[in-house]
Amino acid sequence: MKRFLVFIALAIAAGAAAAQSWPSRPLRLVVPYAPGGPIDISARLLAAKLQQPLGQPVVVENHPGAGGNIGVDMIAKGPADGYNLVMSAIATLAINPSLYPSLPYDPLRDLRHVTLLVQVPNVLIVANDLPAKNVQELIALAKQRPGKLDFGSGSTGSTGHLAGEMFKMMTGTFMVHIPYKGSAPALADMMAGRIDLMFDNLASSLPSIKSGKVRALATTTLKRSAFLPELPTLDEAGLKGFNMSTWWGVSVAAKTPQAVVDRLSAEILKAMDAPDMKERLHGMGSEAPAIRTPEQFTAFVAAELKTYTELVKRSGAKAD
Repeated sequence: MKRFLVFIALAIAAGAAAAQSWPSRPLRLVVPYAPGGPIDISARLLAAKLQQPLGQPVVVENHPGAGGNIGVDMIAKGPADGYNLVMSAIATLAINPSLYPSLPYDPLRDLRHVTLLVQVPNVLIVANDLPAKNVQELIALAKQRPGKLDFGSGSTGSTGHLAGEMFKMMTGTFMVHIPYKGSAPALADMMAGRIDLMFDNLASSLPSIKSGKVRALATTTLKRSAFLPELPTLDEAGLKGFNMSTWWGVSVAAKTPQAVVDRLSAEILKAMDAPDMKERLHGMGSEAPAIRTPEQFTAFVAAELKTYTELVKRSGAKAD
């Protein structure tokens, strides 16, 4: 017993010493997607903000592939030293574990989750020529035309796809899913009258909503969006408990010392609270999440993983 207590004391001391000397060299922030998307933009904004308080450069590296799994696995299996970070997201932490037949990492066992950065609601939008003017009218229309309404999404297994599947399950309706390579072509087809509706990321569809090119019926989170405060949520429109959003944060390898995780979390939160950072992210349709600490983010990931495992299973969705 005494040897065990000595071992624990030495481990704690080693962790504290590592935290005091960290960081002593540049950090790497892996983005598991191609450059130019919202996660990549967020990573580059964050990296620039962290350089001064950490006293070290934060280098952003893009490692896309397999729906983000390659980049996340790189960090999960890499050194647990606090110098290797990854932009983790709803896809890589909550959806992909059940969407892909064999995932090379476990989102809870192989990673520590530092903090949630961004949450963006999806919004239910319909083509202007669709006669449904609200959610209940859409449900009625879908029941009158089973299998005749098409809903698009950016890809199979995306939040837009799964929001549509949840909508079908909760309303007892049947609509045909049309997957696209990105939400932009899906939105273009909807405006051209080729598909009827979609559950799109609010940031990408907001300009089209504001310009009247599509009609918004509801948002997918429990709280109304500050960007469209007049628009009801699906929960308010009768689908009680409907709650989905797109989100991403920062994670590290599982055995990263607690003291390093805590320091990293504190510095990231300070960076995210900077007025200019808030303004840039606000322009992307993001609202500051209430989930901030590593413990809160980890609990959130566990809850989302449970939700999407069940949803993907029930929908029958498989990775392309």
